[in-house]
Amino acid sequence: MSNGIVACPSCGKKNRLPLSAPGVPHCGQCHGDLPWLVDAEASNFSQLVEKSTLPVLVDLWAPWCGPCRMISPIVEGLATQMAGKLKVVKLNVDNAPTISAKYQVQGIPTLLFFSKGKVVDRIVGAAPAHELKRRVEAVLSSVSA
Repeated sequence: MSNGIVACPSCGKKNRLPLSAPGVPHCGQCHGDLPWLVDAEASNFSQLVEKSTLPVLVDLWAPWCGPCRMISPIVEGLATQMAGKLKVVKLNVDNAPTISAKYQVQGIPTLLFFSKGKVVDRIVGAAPAHELKRRVEAVLSSVSA
């Protein structure tokens, strides 16, 4: 995932993806919106999430968590489907216990929805793809209203 290179869903061109930047990343070839999917650490969480100009979906997960592995492809797919509207950040809770404590994460997977640096919604546990998409769309429509 986050080696800093992402293929454009429109033209297939590989692009270097910034971890954080104002606005939305665009393809260097066709100028289409790129899916913004990055890995976070405790040291860069604030920059990637709390200071983002786009709404952010944070996936708090761990490699040993079966339900986390089940929803991971769904969350990553949402980054592509919502390119230009949503930034998706994945955070391994084993490597960032201070972030988990700050946001009172008591079970994983937990998805936190941020807008303007604040948590506006949360999902705890694995949910089906249609439910995750519905919740993301609801958050996006409420923060743009």
